[in-house]
Amino acid sequence: MNRRFINWETIGVKAEISSFAPVGKVEEIHAILHVDTRGEMFNEQLARLYMAEDCLLQDDEMKGAKPIMKRYFLSDATNQQPLMKQDPTCAVSYIQQPCLDGSKVAVWIYLTKGTTVSQQHGATVSEHNGYQHIYQMGLVDGHGDSYAQTESVMKTYQNTLTQFNANMTDNCIRTWFFVRDVDIQYMGMVKARKELFTQMGLTEHTHYISSTGIGGLPADTKAIVQLGTYALTGFNPQQQYYLYAPTHLNPTYQYGVTFERGTVVEYGDRAHLYISGTASIDNKGNVLHVGDIVKQTQRMWENVDKLLEEGKSGFQDVMQIVVYLRDICDYQTVKGMFQERFPDIPTVITLAPVCRPTWLIEMECIAVAERSNGAYRDY
Repeated sequence: MNRRFINWETIGVKAEISSFAPVGKVEEIHAILHVDTRGEMFNEQLARLYMAEDCLLQDDEMKGAKPIMKRYFLSDATNQQPLMKQDPTCAVSYIQQPCLDGSKVAVWIYLTKGTTVSQQHGATVSEHNGYQHIYQMGLVDGHGDSYAQTESVMKTYQNTLTQFNANMTDNCIRTWFFVRDVDIQYMGMVKARKELFTQMGLTEHTHYISSTGIGGLPADTKAIVQLGTYALTGFNPQQQYYLYAPTHLNPTYQYGVTFERGTVVEYGDRAHLYISGTASIDNKGNVLHVGDIVKQTQRMWENVDKLLEEGKSGFQDVMQIVVYLRDICDYQTVKGMFQERFPDIPTVITLAPVCRPTWLIEMECIAVAERSNGAYRDY
């Protein structure tokens, strides 16, 4: 794992970069770009961010890297997204989750070197060694309530997967559900997802899908739910397994939701660990340390650490972190804690209420751990 920073002082943008680069094999890169505010409006900040994205791709260590996925964190998605250029090269999502450093826009970019990238059936596909990595972002339907919209976007996604001879049950690895007014609308999303999963054979007796369900505003004011997805084809089912950390976390179905705490995909040369949105909870489903942001952050870290440990990994392998805060006033405290413990991991801290009102903070992350497993093809 290599981590580094680039500060384009004249542009006023900083990049936090992590890369997994085995010699002679596919390289994976995660970058989070932060804009210095400079007292400017959105257009000026966005222009500088776009300049930095170009500089990133021209950097000597980045040459040959191709973007697979981008997520833009916006302070006012409805007014800002129409001002942004279309990017036909990769899967892109835009969500109103303001960065708490005061900027109006930031971006998380996932890139690879050594894969073939194409656009197929409305999705971005990265292919290598018989695997297809399928990303589809920003799925919305502005009709009906949160139940109806969740049902619609999930069926749209399932239809996309059929174009790849795939389905959600066997091939979907990771989802993100961004929900407008999450304290009110979340349960409609949960109900629709659970019912559709049951129809697909996804139950507490089989498996679910790693996911984050979090507050976030789509640009379309009629959209309550926005879905982002990652699926994989060409793998042996034995390459995938799920993380539970039963000493620290309970099965999600016990409190009515249907997602996995984490998913591991094993390859010959590496393993991917997708850690779902994780908060301060115990193995009976209780929220711990109500009202205490410091202790909730510490317990959240402990829970994530146990999930990573179960996947034969650790924070040393984490490529990126997204942090969601309910209260803007907790930012300085949380920022200091993360900078002290994880000074080198690309991290973005956003304003996004968690699905339970008493949860003050949640985080998700992706880790890539080195492996040497002859039973599976390399990534």
